[in-house]
Amino acid sequence: MVVNKIKNMMVVEQGQVLETICYILEKENQLWEKPEVSFRNASVQKLLEFLNLDPRKATDKAFLFHLYGLILRECPSVEQVQCHLASLLDLSHQHSRQREGIALAVGLASTKHLEEVWALLEHLGRTKFLQSVAATEDSQDEILKSSFLSASILLTRSLQTEYSSQRYKFTQIPELIQCLLGILQKEPNSLTNFSRQKIILVIVGLSNLRPRFKPLLKSQILKTCLQSVYTLPPTKDARNDLFSVEPASDTTLLYKKTVRALDLLLQNFISENPSMDEVCFLLQHIEYWLKSDKIHERSRALQSIYLLLQYVVDSLKLAKEAVPSMLGHQIGVLTLLWRDKDKITQQHSHFCVYLLMELVFQQKGKLVETAQWSKMKHFESNVFREWEMKLYHLVKVFKEDLTVAQHTQLILTLVHNLGSYNHLHCDLAAKLLLLICVEPGFRKEQIAELLQGLFQELPNIQSKSVQQAISQATLALGTQHIQEVVEVILSLCQPSERWILPMWKALAANYHVARDVITLLYIKLKLRPPKRLLQSTYRARLVSLMALGTIYELLYTKEYKNTICWAFSGILLGLLTELYYLLEVGLVQGMFDYQEDDLDSKPLGPCRICMEALKGLFWTTEYWEVFADVKLIQGWELFWQLETFPKGVTLLARAMAHYNCEIKAVLGQALISLKSSEERDNIVGICIITEFLNSPDASQHVSWKTMYNSLNLGLSSRNQMVRAMSLKGLGSTLMHPKKATLLRSKLTELLDNFLQPEFTDPAGLMKIMGHLLHCLSAQGIGIVSLKIAQHLLSLFTDERADVREGAIFLFGDVIHYGGKKIRQGLKDVASQATIPLLFNMADPCQEVAMKAKFTFLRCAILLKWEFRKELFGKLAWGQGLGAANDIFVYMLESNVGNYQQFLSQALMYLDSSHMTVKLAAMKFIGALLQDYFNDLCVYLRKKDVIFLKNCLEALRHDTDSRTRRFYLNYWNDAVELSYYVQD
Repeated sequence: MVVNKIKNMMVVEQGQVLETICYILEKENQLWEKPEVSFRNASVQKLLEFLNLDPRKATDKAFLFHLYGLILRECPSVEQVQCHLASLLDLSHQHSRQREGIALAVGLASTKHLEEVWALLEHLGRTKFLQSVAATEDSQDEILKSSFLSASILLTRSLQTEYSSQRYKFTQIPELIQCLLGILQKEPNSLTNFSRQKIILVIVGLSNLRPRFKPLLKSQILKTCLQSVYTLPPTKDARNDLFSVEPASDTTLLYKKTVRALDLLLQNFISENPSMDEVCFLLQHIEYWLKSDKIHERSRALQSIYLLLQYVVDSLKLAKEAVPSMLGHQIGVLTLLWRDKDKITQQHSHFCVYLLMELVFQQKGKLVETAQWSKMKHFESNVFREWEMKLYHLVKVFKEDLTVAQHTQLILTLVHNLGSYNHLHCDLAAKLLLLICVEPGFRKEQIAELLQGLFQELPNIQSKSVQQAISQATLALGTQHIQEVVEVILSLCQPSERWILPMWKALAANYHVARDVITLLYIKLKLRPPKRLLQSTYRARLVSLMALGTIYELLYTKEYKNTICWAFSGILLGLLTELYYLLEVGLVQGMFDYQEDDLDSKPLGPCRICMEALKGLFWTTEYWEVFADVKLIQGWELFWQLETFPKGVTLLARAMAHYNCEIKAVLGQALISLKSSEERDNIVGICIITEFLNSPDASQHVSWKTMYNSLNLGLSSRNQMVRAMSLKGLGSTLMHPKKATLLRSKLTELLDNFLQPEFTDPAGLMKIMGHLLHCLSAQGIGIVSLKIAQHLLSLFTDERADVREGAIFLFGDVIHYGGKKIRQGLKDVASQATIPLLFNMADPCQEVAMKAKFTFLRCAILLKWEFRKELFGKLAWGQGLGAANDIFVYMLESNVGNYQQFLSQALMYLDSSHMTVKLAAMKFIGALLQDYFNDLCVYLRKKDVIFLKNCLEALRHDTDSRTRRFYLNYWNDAVELSYYVQD
């Protein structure tokens, strides 16, 4: 009846009534603590009479608001509604009853003028409310917020009950949501009222309207709501605000209602879009709180997930087409919480993983759980063995039921937690990762991402047990898919990168895997594109260069020492041909900048890396003598240019033959290289073969026929040098044994001339003899070598530098060519040569000094001195008094009992015509008298002391001040020595 009469009123009449009511309400703004107005308005009373209502209601404020809303609802004029609704919203919002009245009127109006109401609320939010958000201490703003929230609640309720609202598209929803989120963000971090709950419930209601929330808006809602609820203090400490707008409530009740509202929000979102994508979307926003340092925040987040998943499993049926890879990541995050410090968190995380996997089963159409899942799900024992079995079954379920992409994301999640500050998570992640990798059938397509993740995480990992688990996991992958593993590790970074080496080391734990690694690197080393295909941007990632750099690093890695020895011959030929290739294509940058004796220096250019790898192959194995031999005759420098490269290979092969370095294996590789279609392989192969033909061991490893056929093949090569070297090899004594008799006869003839004191060109003759000795080395020269060595010893002090140089160098070869029968005689001669060689290192001629170092080391090796490798280091790189003193110590300590011989030989050099040699002799004698005085007392005789004193006395009046000072410094030592020495 009342509504019909309002409908029959004219628009003007309705407007006048609305203005009158609004005037009364505005005038009574200060008296809202009273439920009635303080005066009666005649026009209102007449209206009530017209509407057949009790005139006394004209003083009831709540009734006036209700009447205002009814008139607005029935008003046909949109402009009128907008005008008077705006007047209503402009009223004071200070008192709660007035806010309720305004909300009631707005709600009534919205049932028929929804768009107009919505527009005005949007305008209110953009103007007054958003301005109030910036004000922090203004009580008026708080009143406005409360009024806005009340109006939003009533509006939402009205829309939910109005069936026709589903036909509308409310484009203003995002703006209203932003206003609500603004209020929520300004809420104090305490539980004193129901504001949080109300805001979240309003958002839940709005989410049911059209259009659906866009992902960005949903993301904003989730972030704000989750933060507002999860960051609240633990319930027992939440009651810390005594000034509550609403009546005081129990904190626990407040919290439960607020959390329930949040759960409804999550359930509403998933109900709108029941798919695994939406599940992952929601979990993605909660995940941040799972990583919180605060237990109560992690626990709240897990409880939300648990309730959400339980709701999905029990009430919804997800779409089957969605299989997001992100699910694997989220399962990984939840699984790691099985080892959380909080027991309740552990329990919830277990349940969450179970529920997620049940959703996976549902999607795959599995009506019955797998046997593995059943074993894992019902296993709740804390016994270590049972815990291990539980993880084992869990890993099998993950592998069988997750997609490859999901399983990969799960693995990467475990990897990214290996460096976590939470050691419990680290340990569990490492254990699960190891179980996954050890499980047979690891997919090849996952290897790259896993190894890349491990490489990025390695710098952050401090735990030894986690590092060990990573090594074991890497080895497990290598055992199953070694080719893919090697290719991925090669592609990760430059071989010199610090954190790549642990991955290579891990693969060396299994000898067979280590062999496969080296074999694959050798294969990669041979992938050499022609020069025309090399681009500047491509060079840095050239596969052969990456393999080369890796081989260089592994040479100095103890875990690969045995494997390097096993692959010695292949690596050697590979490095030699690689170096030749790099010289061919011009990749020589940094070749001459590297300082070999600088321990902090690392080779930069590929050519230099290859050069150092070639040296390192000998230095790091038991064949360091080969490296030393070539080093001391400056043979490594021959490898720097293509023109001298073959000579360098020849000298290297000669040193290898001298020390019997892997003759059989290297010879076999060289014969294979001679058959290659690549000229560089032929060149390297023939240089090695022709030198090894002069080794007595060659005939033991390769038949005459095989060698003959190979050399004949070399004669047909396109390369002139290969043809010439092949012809030289065919002319060797090994291929023509009768030729050895002729050469021995010629050597005897030359020796007779060599022993003649008036021979005019001993240097030239020594070169010829050296060549003959080399040709006869496979057959041996017997006693002749001893005669030659003894004569050469006398030429060490010759006045001609070229004679000294030739004699010293030839002596180093002769003591090797004699054979086993006269080995002891050669050792005696070598022992006599050590002092002359030591002093010749100070020869003014640099060539003589270098040859002296070379032969000195060969003597030390023949005599089997101690500290031979250290001795070489001082000979090659040592400088100053420190190095000289070390050489002195190595020599003396390895020749106990020879002090009398050394002293008498040294005294002979005090009258040397070369001052540098004379000074070297004085230093040696002085050090011997000071450091080994007691030993000299034992090993010298009276005649030796007399000879010492006579030699010193001869220096008393020497014209050189240094010589006279030497006499003065050590004369008393000689006198004192005479008191202790017995006949």
